[in-house]
Amino acid sequence: MEGNTPDYELDDRRVLTTAEQVRALGNPLRNTILGLLHERAASVTELSAAIGRPKSTVAHHVKVLAETGLVRVVRTRRIRAVDEAFYGRTARMFTVALDGPESSADPRPYDFNDFEVAASESGPAFAAGELWGFIRHARIDDDQKQEFWQRMKALVDEFDTLPRRGDVVHGFAVGIYPIPDHPRLPDAAV
Repeated sequence: MEGNTPDYELDDRRVLTTAEQVRALGNPLRNTILGLLHERAASVTELSAAIGRPKSTVAHHVKVLAETGLVRVVRTRRIRAVDEAFYGRTARMFTVALDGPESSADPRPYDFNDFEVAASESGPAFAAGELWGFIRHARIDDDQKQEFWQRMKALVDEFDTLPRRGDVVHGFAVGIYPIPDHPRLPDAAV
């Protein structure tokens, strides 16, 4: 699909402030549904076919996501006297306010701990010689970390909005994390 991705209007970011919202994202199937909705709006029937799960199961999980404000109906179409709903995300990125809605000007994204998923997903790509990645270590202060994080978020936003084409889904993982016990050189003598 060329053009805007996804094919409906949504906020850039939504701050999750309730335990119900965070719990709704705690299910891998719901995260898969949200991932598919990054591409375009979809009906329960389409989501069910894509995921390979019964429509009743998918409908239940979509209902949970809708009740917590993470997805919404973005359009409908009439099929044999029945209106079929197409669901879309309410935001490109969900972030968690760690201590309430006003706790942080830049709360962490919900998917801040998905490196375990990325590691398991990337195993076959590594074995096939198709895994591209870097890991670097640098001693930086909090201001540098925040500045770099903003740049990484912009890159994630760019990846999220790429026009969808091709037959293979690719994963993209970024992160920044402290390593207190990593070896380091002493400050240079002046």
